[in-house]
Amino acid sequence: MDKKLLKISGLESRVEEEEILNGINLEVNKGELHVIMGPNGAGKSTLANVLMGHPEHQITKGEIEFEGEKINDLAVDKRAKKGIFLSFQYPQEIPGVTVENFLRTAKTATTGEQQSIFDFKFLLEEKMDLLNIDQSYADRYLNKGFSGGEKKKNEILQMAVLEPKLAILDETDSGLDVDATKTVAEGIKKLASADNAMIIITHHNQILDYLKPDFVHVLVDGKIAKSGDMSLAEKIEKEGYAEYKEQILNESNC
Repeated sequence: MDKKLLKISGLESRVEEEEILNGINLEVNKGELHVIMGPNGAGKSTLANVLMGHPEHQITKGEIEFEGEKINDLAVDKRAKKGIFLSFQYPQEIPGVTVENFLRTAKTATTGEQQSIFDFKFLLEEKMDLLNIDQSYADRYLNKGFSGGEKKKNEILQMAVLEPKLAILDETDSGLDVDATKTVAEGIKKLASADNAMIIITHHNQILDYLKPDFVHVLVDGKIAKSGDMSLAEKIEKEGYAEYKEQILNESNC
């Protein structure tokens, strides 16, 4: 069975006239958990948006292949239907739309199959039980009055319901306390399998202590400066990004 899922080759992008990504190369296989770290403004969220097909982000060079198919020109909804999921760093409130209705609509859109109210309710309750989320949560308006931790748990619930092949989680742990971070990490672990892959974008090591990623990548100035394992994240926590900033600067001056 082919385990190749995502291949990024020489990816460059810009927003308006500003160049952001400067030659990203990355391969992600099924069953893998990749972490992308880097200083503010390095291009981490930009990479997530480009992979999802955000219209404001223009690919100027390189290719994105998903399951062997070039998807550079695919719209966001087409990428979602192929099994790519992006969690939001700052989830939006949608008053008047319940969590259950939102998720049922999203499931219908991504699968192309109308979701029975009763069948979907059973599916949702099953996923909420898996993630230890109270059933009353389904009747609340999407993110309305939610705490930071609840908003991030809702993103994990969306991932559980949509069952993507590739989940990109953009700073899912941002602003969370220790207990909420652990809860989110446990949810991610429960949803990881040999048939999917995840890319976690983070500033912090705390969530990595729970997840134990397969690969850690350091993104600086729109390029991956270094790839390694969990020991690389531990080194960054102690020493910061100065070494990798200097490395990219030297490469640019060559």
